[in-house]
Amino acid sequence: MSTLAIETVNLTCRFEDLTAVDSLNLQVKKGELFGLLGPNGAGKTTLINMLSTMILPSEGHAKVWDLDVKKTPSQVRQNIGVVFQGFTLDDRLSGRENLDIHGRLYGLSKHMRKQRIREVLELVELQDKADVLVKTYSGGMMRRLEIARGLMHHPKVLFLDEPTLGLDPQTRNHIWNYIRCLNRDENVTIMLTTHYMEEADHLCNRIAIIDSGRIQALDTPENLKNSLGGDVVKLVVDNEEIASALCRLYIKNGCAGNVHWKKSSIFITIKDGAHQIPHILTIASGANINILSVDLHRPTLDDVFLSHTGRAIREEETSEMGKFGFVFRTARR
Repeated sequence: MSTLAIETVNLTCRFEDLTAVDSLNLQVKKGELFGLLGPNGAGKTTLINMLSTMILPSEGHAKVWDLDVKKTPSQVRQNIGVVFQGFTLDDRLSGRENLDIHGRLYGLSKHMRKQRIREVLELVELQDKADVLVKTYSGGMMRRLEIARGLMHHPKVLFLDEPTLGLDPQTRNHIWNYIRCLNRDENVTIMLTTHYMEEADHLCNRIAIIDSGRIQALDTPENLKNSLGGDVVKLVVDNEEIASALCRLYIKNGCAGNVHWKKSSIFITIKDGAHQIPHILTIASGANINILSVDLHRPTLDDVFLSHTGRAIREEETSEMGKFGFVFRTARR
């Protein structure tokens, strides 16, 4: 049997003139906690929708647990759990009733439903809220119940699409703990989409950085950060035009092999950054450019994304694709 939980070959999805996922090739091993990191509109949710058989690929092939998503969609669904971005619980029912309905849909016996409801509620620490109407739940409690629901039928693969979107930091940390536990204790392969860099960094064994429907980089979080080859020096100048000019000047002088600018900020990746800052400032001074601030830090995943795409991940970004995904899921419900 294959060691892969997920495999895609040239997987593509188009919506009229928009290519949401573009010839994507990906392999996720069984037991992995795999992350898709990218801004809104990068193609993450569309990829999840194809792998979970919600929408058909325009081109290419995909297998989940060695089952073809186009040829055997019903069998794929028996082996997966999905937690979507938007809440899909029935808030007029209790937590227990939501879980029971899900178990019935998957053909679990009454005895198995009762046992499994007890197990998943314990996993997400909602035993005391089991018989309370979901409409009284907080956002964090709803998300935990949705994770529990996704686990009811013992899925081999669990898709978590932006599972902590809009949650406060404390609740987000609790969700992270649940995700780690179910990956370890339930032996579930997890594919997690997020645009929170720290979430991907803390949780995932490997990360694919995705933008415009394509994978820009793929490796462990540590290897991705180390691939930049040094420290990151961030300079802030008066405006975008000056940043662009100074960036070209640094490249011309061979100051560093990895220089990017974003609005009025310049990002320089260089070895032994602390000792290089005087030289970096001297070049700016020689061009009569005023530096407003200097920051030195170890590379982050945002720096990696900036290096590969020329732009930073920002949580406030919105997109027509994100809106389409919400409308599509609402229509399906």
